[in-house]
Amino acid sequence: MFRICNRALAVLCRRLREELTLRRVGLIVLGAMIASFGIHNIHQQTGITEGGVMGLMLLIEHWLGVSPALITPVLDFTCYLLAFKYLGGRFIRISVVSTLSVSLFYKIWEMFPPMLPDLSAYPLAAAVLGALFVGIGVGLIVRQGGSSGGDDALALTISKVTRWRLARCYLFTDLVVLVLSLSYIPFMRIAYSLITVTLSSWLIDRVQSYTPRRPARDPR
Repeated sequence: MFRICNRALAVLCRRLREELTLRRVGLIVLGAMIASFGIHNIHQQTGITEGGVMGLMLLIEHWLGVSPALITPVLDFTCYLLAFKYLGGRFIRISVVSTLSVSLFYKIWEMFPPMLPDLSAYPLAAAVLGALFVGIGVGLIVRQGGSSGGDDALALTISKVTRWRLARCYLFTDLVVLVLSLSYIPFMRIAYSLITVTLSSWLIDRVQSYTPRRPARDPR
């Protein structure tokens, strides 16, 4: 029994070394830093919410006062249970790193006052800028085979099952949460939230599927 456990642990460690390369971990951490920075310094200041689990996190924070650093892992774990069947263990192992990174950076940003000007008076600018942070940050994480949270796992699962494009799956989950968010966010703010989720969904899809062009070979 002891030998079997040692072998299983050795196999797991080997897989982790193969999957979690220094480059991959670095890009995941960078993506987590970018996405969480935008949500904390733009969305939470202006009342423009994200959709999916990120929006649900802000909804729970508003009504229950629970810190995102605490509620995020709970929501993520619930979605990961659903995703495990369709996305496999490799996705879960990589996502553990990204989820912990996102929670860590939320905790770091909460230690400081807002680092960006309050854009509440400029909701369109807040919607676009927030979408850029989320779209690029989450896109980097998804591109490495992980997720920044349960919303990514949920969207990827829906995409796997329905064969929809990833952007469409994000938009579907986002719209459900935005309807619920009408309970505390005025309708016009939700309209701007629709802009940010549409743009961020499109950016995530583009970053995740981006293929750099290779230079043309010299025919000589």
